Amino acid sequence: MPASTRGFDGGKKVNGRKRHIVVDTLGLLLAVMVTAASVTDRDAGQTLLVRLRERHWRVTRVWADGGYTGRPVDFARGVLRVALTVVRRSDDTSGFTVLPKRWLVERTFAWLRHSRRLARDYETRTDTSEAVLKWAMSMVMSRRLARRAR
Repeated sequence: MPASTRGFDGGKKVNGRKRHIVVDTLGLLLAVMVTAASVTDRDAGQTLLVRLRERHWRVTRVWADGGYTGRPVDFARGVLRVALTVVRRSDDTSGFTVLPKRWLVERTFAWLRHSRRLARDYETRTDTSEAVLKWAMSMVMSRRLARRAR
């Protein structure tokens, strides 16, 4: 992996790259973006929302992780006319808690991890990594369609 697309996120303890995705209520992939881990979620969130808006212009509400607070919320509301709601974890809870709407993205990441190609990041370019993510999601979707046809 080239140094230009590699980084470290101290808050999430991620070394290498981060995958940012937007899914629908069924957990199906709508938009994807792969960045160096050193790129903040706020910066990546704005670009990802623009990609989402270009492709799926009817989307009017988006739920996001706590890392996407601040500029992306104002950008989504003011420029893209999308209601971006940040799902935050309560400060008084301890341990693991399931957050509403947030589990949809985590479930999609779990489905994508079934693909051996995504176990490691072999790609040198981020657009190739994005294509591999889309390919893995198409495999998940085609398996579901084949299961329903039986």
